Amino acid sequence: MLALLRELFEIERDFEFDADKQARGLAMLLQSPSATALVARESHAVIGMTSVQLVISTAEGAHSAWIEDVCVAGTARRRGVGRLLVEAALDWARSRGATRALLLADLDNAPALAFYARLGWQGTRLGAKRIFLCR
Repeated sequence: MLALLRELFEIERDFEFDADKQARGLAMLLQSPSATALVARESHAVIGMTSVQLVISTAEGAHSAWIEDVCVAGTARRRGVGRLLVEAALDWARSRGATRALLLADLDNAPALAFYARLGWQGTRLGAKRIFLCR
């Protein structure tokens, strides 16, 4: 999974790969009752992954799902792996009461933006902002 995150973070300019940080994040996901990491395998190799976690949405009056880390190995792309991962993440969230899902995609990643559009994801008028609480 770390190799996939490295591949993803090479595309997304907002993130830098740090194996220790990403390993901690994956461990936290796997231990959280309100989050999970999903993988696609071919033989014994992980060829795709995504993570999904629940947040409480006052707009929805229900849980909302936050999807991150949608990544498919370059050698496994264009075979439906990403679609299956996203669908599985949505199913996981729906089964836990989420009524909406959100994700971020790098605005320079045209293939990812086209992928999400094909899956029916819609843009919003919201812009993502961030601040680091510690470094």
